[in-house]
Amino acid sequence: IFRRTFWKIRIQIFKKRLMRLSKGKIPIRKCVACNESKPKKELLRIVNSKELGVLVDTTGKVNGRGAYICKDLSCFDKLKKTRRLNNALGTEITEEIYEEIKRYVSED
Repeated sequence: IFRRTFWKIRIQIFKKRLMRLSKGKIPIRKCVACNESKPKKELLRIVNSKELGVLVDTTGKVNGRGAYICKDLSCFDKLKKTRRLNNALGTEITEEIYEEIKRYVSED
């Protein structure tokens, strides 16, 4: 019995080490409009920064409260219609910002 549990533990440790050496975890984020979870790179980040205000973050590194949206026009339409971005960022979103978001979404 001791040998079995010993080898089970050794195998578990080996699997964990393999996971660390391999590609690793992919960050997952949820779209504000459709509530679908996707990899972070597939989504567009909108940030409410104290210094810069509300802007589209292509790098994903701008400081501030962020919200993610799919790069899909149907998600953009749902976002604009339901005004969920206002709640997610805690501020009023102007029409200019929606136009900028639409430009980025329709690009891809």
